[in-house]
Amino acid sequence: MLTEIPVEFDEKLRTLLKIMVEEGVTYAARGFSDMVGTPLSISRPQVHLVPLAEVPNLLGGPESEAVGIYLRAQGEISGQIMLILAYAKALELTDMMMSQTPGTTQTLGAMERSALAELGNLTGTFFLNALAAFAGLGARPTPPAVMVDMVGAILDVIVATHGGVGKQVLMLQVAFWARSGKSRPISG
Repeated sequence: MLTEIPVEFDEKLRTLLKIMVEEGVTYAARGFSDMVGTPLSISRPQVHLVPLAEVPNLLGGPESEAVGIYLRAQGEISGQIMLILAYAKALELTDMMMSQTPGTTQTLGAMERSALAELGNLTGTFFLNALAAFAGLGARPTPPAVMVDMVGAILDVIVATHGGVGKQVLMLQVAFWARSGKSRPISG
């Protein structure tokens, strides 16, 4: 997940953001778990401040096929949220959300994209609500947009609305695991 950070980033702010992010990710995981009806575990979120231009390389390269779920945050907290999933992981998540046997979804049609949009809406909203509550500020998400493309093309959305690639973004990396019998990672 990527969010735009328009302020100076010092160690105190980094520590505060890490606490807020962990809270937000925990709430998002609870919402996701309720959505799919499967208990989930999460890894400890990794929080990095990186130049936007470097993000594609951190996600497997600019030509890697991926799914981006994009929301904007409006209100006292404003910014952009982009959940980026490897294409294969998006197919797995779609099967899980639609209670299908793993491997059933081979392409992302309208129904599958709708399921992924709902995933982005739910996790983005839970994350944003946790941040807003922690900071004592108001925020609301826009409806999500789902994009299937190369990582570089997906990130062009942020570049286009951000005004360039010289800025830094807060990159959050977290993995979710299904806890039904044998644990298996569903997001990386």
